[in-house]
Amino acid sequence: MDRMRALRHHPFHAIRRSIGGISALLLCASLLTGCALPSLENRTESTSLTPAQAASTDLGRAVGPALATHAGLAGIYPLSDAHVAFAARMDLIRSAQRTLDIQYYIWRNDLTGTLLLEEIHGAADRGVRVRLLLDDLGIASSLDPTLAALEAHPNIEVRLFNPFVVRKPKFIGFLTDFPRANRRMHNKSLTADSTATILGGRNIGDEYFDATDGIVFSDLDVLAVGPAAADVARDFDRYWASGSSYPVERILPRAGGDQLDVLASKAQAIERDPAAEAYMEALRGPHVIQKMLDNTLPFDWATTHMISDDPAKGLRNAPPEALISHQMREVLGDPTREIDVVSPYFVPATTGTQYLTGLAEKGITVRVLTNALEATDVAAVHSGYVKRRVELLKGGVRLYELRRLPGSHHKKEQSPGPFGSSGSSLHAKTFVVDAQRVFVGSFNFDPRSAYLNTELGLVIDSPELASQIEATFLAYVPQVAYSVQLDPNGKIFWIERNGDTEIRHDTEPNTTWYGRMGIWMLSILPIESLL
Repeated sequence: MDRMRALRHHPFHAIRRSIGGISALLLCASLLTGCALPSLENRTESTSLTPAQAASTDLGRAVGPALATHAGLAGIYPLSDAHVAFAARMDLIRSAQRTLDIQYYIWRNDLTGTLLLEEIHGAADRGVRVRLLLDDLGIASSLDPTLAALEAHPNIEVRLFNPFVVRKPKFIGFLTDFPRANRRMHNKSLTADSTATILGGRNIGDEYFDATDGIVFSDLDVLAVGPAAADVARDFDRYWASGSSYPVERILPRAGGDQLDVLASKAQAIERDPAAEAYMEALRGPHVIQKMLDNTLPFDWATTHMISDDPAKGLRNAPPEALISHQMREVLGDPTREIDVVSPYFVPATTGTQYLTGLAEKGITVRVLTNALEATDVAAVHSGYVKRRVELLKGGVRLYELRRLPGSHHKKEQSPGPFGSSGSSLHAKTFVVDAQRVFVGSFNFDPRSAYLNTELGLVIDSPELASQIEATFLAYVPQVAYSVQLDPNGKIFWIERNGDTEIRHDTEPNTTWYGRMGIWMLSILPIESLL
């Protein structure tokens, strides 16, 4: 798991941490023809449901009257609690009647990943057409037999984005085709019957749903119905048909005939495992999707704009105007009063630093929440932030670094509001402009999201959701995050608040001197564009 965390957004670390496989790299370099991707000719073509088809499903009929009442608006419901977010995915899969379109960067071969795959299998058995698109860097090779078995199901198609022909070790692909392998699909969405979608920051894995004793991420998704869901479904069609999406049958060996039985048995064993009992019990509470079907879910009805990268970005073929960073600037607009940035991997680089400090110079309040070094799961990314920190502070940007929070047993006492359930590391990606417009999605404020990975999100014109996030910044964040400041000599210090008590730290809190030295050494290397 630690190795996969290092791979999360930064293939650079896959190479750095795999020096022991250099002989395999050289071998494959001498056999480049053996690492070539297969042809994409004669792939099966398919599309999302038409509006009329979507309206004829149970989900379509359930939300139809509300959509008619709120013409042109999307229904938005935040999924901040990790257990609720997982249950919503399970229930949305169970509620699908015609189609499931599922797109993720990371899919773990663990408790939550197994249960969701078995639920997908169950949906296919009852006749639902399933399209599953996964970024190949974000899945372990141990999942290959299961994916191949799912592909063999008559109602399931599985495709891999920018796949690795050599399955073990995958990092060989970085030597043979680094420009392509370095570009990943970071999108995250699950759409049922082209009517309801869940999208945001969460991947599929125990750490995203508070089902582990290790790192638990504070994260944020939204459930959306109406135009937003239809837009996400159509966007999925673009990625499904892109030149980066390969049917797994052309990449993976054929699965054994009993592999789906193995998946079902594994899911049943998890459900019976005493170690998972507390987690399974938490999933038996009130369910969001059932409330939606019963017309009792309190949606926030708002104008929304889905923004996403052209999937050609995965092959370096997308024009600048088709990138999500360009779209976001156009849709969110320029702040006139304030901007709040929540980004776990915050690497503003030169352009972002100049943009944020330029806003502050105009009198606009700029607040940024990211992970402290003690809380981050990818330390090298912190180095890209550290080298810009003093410049940001001098330019008037207010910086907050989330402390390593207690685990789930303290969730009631430390609820992080719209940023997701309490955990030990921030993973939500949210931008708020003038307490009016909110972005929720997969985009980090870093060069990798801007120029390398593909991303997806919603810009929501919702003063209600925006006000929740602003209130969190004003009331909650100062209690769980260090306030980073400069003394008169330009030296950084950190203020930790516990109730009415303030503690000053003159070095990065809860870190070691050699850890800080390592971050400094990384900060002077020319790797910022890879972070």
